[in-house]
Amino acid sequence: MRLDPYRVIEGLALAAFCVDASAAYIGVKRSFAVEVANLRRAAVELGELGILGDLVITIVEGPDEYLFGEEKALLEVIEGRDPLPRSLPPYQHGLFATVSMGWEAGASGGAAGASNPTLVNNVETLAAATHILARGASWYRSMGTVDSPGTVIATVVGDVRTPGVHEVELGTPFAELVELCGGSHPGRTLKAAFSGVSNPVLPATEFGVPLSYEAFEAIGNGLGAAGFAVYDDTADMVVVAAEMARFLAVESCGQCPPCKRGSMGLADLLTAMSHGSASDSQLASIEELLRTVTDSNRCFLGTEVQRVVSSVLRLFPEDVTAHLEGRPMTERDVLVPKIADISAAGTVTFDERHRLKLPDWTYADP
Repeated sequence: MRLDPYRVIEGLALAAFCVDASAAYIGVKRSFAVEVANLRRAAVELGELGILGDLVITIVEGPDEYLFGEEKALLEVIEGRDPLPRSLPPYQHGLFATVSMGWEAGASGGAAGASNPTLVNNVETLAAATHILARGASWYRSMGTVDSPGTVIATVVGDVRTPGVHEVELGTPFAELVELCGGSHPGRTLKAAFSGVSNPVLPATEFGVPLSYEAFEAIGNGLGAAGFAVYDDTADMVVVAAEMARFLAVESCGQCPPCKRGSMGLADLLTAMSHGSASDSQLASIEELLRTVTDSNRCFLGTEVQRVVSSVLRLFPEDVTAHLEGRPMTERDVLVPKIADISAAGTVTFDERHRLKLPDWTYADP
């Protein structure tokens, strides 16, 4: 979206042509002003050239909430509402539907209305589709693996010398990606990495795993969008887990009480533990919440909390034990890696304002 928005618009037009859609939408956080402007310019220019035919493309500026990236919440934003995930998937109940389903049943519409099944995809897939059509599927499959062909845009931030964004072939070992970012700082040893905040922790002993969906799945993990936060041996993984649990708890929309209450409870318990007041009873409470945080959820967020927290407790027992014994590691500030911007020179700007965000999505005074 920043360097070649035409690829995205072209891929979107291809997708619309394939499913015979007359309208298409791209949802982008309004805080990404450069990307919004680029996409709008590309859509206008390609439209003026006649490449888009009768397709109407709308760039929708959305909120900064994490759930804006969830496909059902995305539809809500496009329709002018808050990013609250729906019950039914877009292919059943899509944009501007007039048939009421689920919690909206009985509000309006009826049997004669339309459910408007909607295709949702991400911009990386759309951008790849442009080149696949131009060069052929065999060209694309000459890269990557059999089950994960092509390339992936991978982002690495955290305890590496040069954080950055790299396009690499799928199947490239994660360790090689880390080396592209300069590896660890002098005198430090890498300890763990997270693929976003939605997958289990990846310990350094597994950094040789190939960047492919099947390889990550084989070790009980997930590649996700290939956005990684790396931590070295100065990081206390209990503190990291507490920060990530708090981020997800705040971003939970509250429609599903087990998710909101459970993630908030986990964040509170882990924060207390990170401050040194850990006990066996707290661990028992954490385990109980981990079992129920995913109950009756509309989206994947509760599972994300469960996977992140349980994996840290399982794979870094020494960090947990240190808190139970009252000897936590040297305190170190840990920010959830919510990227506001990243430069070609490897300078990363994190959204530190998230620390002021409250569970109702308002912000406390600085």
